Amino acid sequence: MRARILAAILLVVLVGLGVTGSVSYLVQRDQVQRDIDAELLRQVDAARGVVEAEAGEVLTAHDALARILALVPAPQNGSVVGIVDGHPALVPGTAVAFSLEDSGLVERVVSEVSDGSARIGTALLDGVEIRYVGVAVLIDGAPDTGVYLVAVDVARELEPTNRAFTIFAVVGVATLVAVALAGWLVAGRLLRPLRRLRRTAERITASDLRERIPVEGNDDMSRLTETVNDMLDRLDAALRNQRELLDDVRHELRTPLTIIRGHLELVDPADPGDVRRTAELAIEELDRMAGLVDGLATLAEVRATVPELREIDVGRLTRDVADLASAIPGHPWLATEIAEGTVTVDRALITQAWLQLADNAAKYAPPGTPIEVGSRDVEGGFDLWVRDYGPGIAAGQETRIFERFVRSTEGSAHGSGLGLAIVDGIARAHGGSARVESPGDGSRFVINVPKGDAE
Repeated sequence: MRARILAAILLVVLVGLGVTGSVSYLVQRDQVQRDIDAELLRQVDAARGVVEAEAGEVLTAHDALARILALVPAPQNGSVVGIVDGHPALVPGTAVAFSLEDSGLVERVVSEVSDGSARIGTALLDGVEIRYVGVAVLIDGAPDTGVYLVAVDVARELEPTNRAFTIFAVVGVATLVAVALAGWLVAGRLLRPLRRLRRTAERITASDLRERIPVEGNDDMSRLTETVNDMLDRLDAALRNQRELLDDVRHELRTPLTIIRGHLELVDPADPGDVRRTAELAIEELDRMAGLVDGLATLAEVRATVPELREIDVGRLTRDVADLASAIPGHPWLATEIAEGTVTVDRALITQAWLQLADNAAKYAPPGTPIEVGSRDVEGGFDLWVRDYGPGIAAGQETRIFERFVRSTEGSAHGSGLGLAIVDGIARAHGGSARVESPGDGSRFVINVPKGDAE
């Protein structure tokens, strides 16, 4: 990934430098060619000015060309020749960049301006590109004809531009090297959390999820690291819960299995009464194990279920739960407090948890004692509660009783110890909590759910 990021950066920089350099070079080259043409035209204008100034004294084309070459200097990086009757006859007295006398350009230009016009064009002279202008020099009554030919070496005119482009290319290569080094370091720094993530993932095993990745900075990489750490926290918690669940199940199932095995080993096959009592005891223990398995399945479903949230009326829900709870025998059921308002919850799951609290109260409260059901509007949410007048909860057990396989009374034969764990799981799935209040004359079990978007 580091190499791919660096390659992409270098490709972008290379294309940018290439386009910038090419466009700049072409623009400057075009400007140089326009400057060459402007110089050639200036030479023609200067030659015409000389001829017009000497009109009364010039008798032949040869004389006119001689005056032009004497008064108009050859352009820099260029050359001049005076052609008389189709042959190069006059050259300037100063040094020129190259010679035009022996080139085939003379015949070409004589032919081009034979109609008395001026021509500008481009030609190759010994493999060198030149830009030239030829203009006919015609004197009325003169016995001869002349041509004024001026040429400029394009390559020499482009030398400053070429040198600048060469410098640009060298600087561009140096820039690419600098970008490559900086990009390699920056990409390595940015990808460091990913490398740590990879190494951490390689070290993590299915039995050890304790290692975490250090979080540095406040960017997308740091947020990704935080997300992965949160995921590892959840996986670690799930693995820990799984181990605890297996330990609890092993512990809870060992006792009924031991009881059944012991009675089966000691049963007297010849005694029908002993066989009947042993069968009844085995069936009772098997029913208890079946209830335990059902409770574990329900707990697993609750933890895996995503609540289907709907906005419902709290008062109506309270009355409906009170009506359903009244079907549980052995106690009078009272709806003593009903809150007003709406809350966003999964009605089926909340009803299941609330009735679980009612069933739990019916099991532990003395027969015939009243059990109250109610709801209360509290800050940030609603308390959905069940109040009984049973033995209450021992001090220090208020939190522990919501764990798996923990019963409110040690040695109690009531239930599997999973009911309150299921209630707590449903409350947490809604972003709420479950708690117990033990005022001394019984207990109040409470499910707190947030109001969410409803309020």
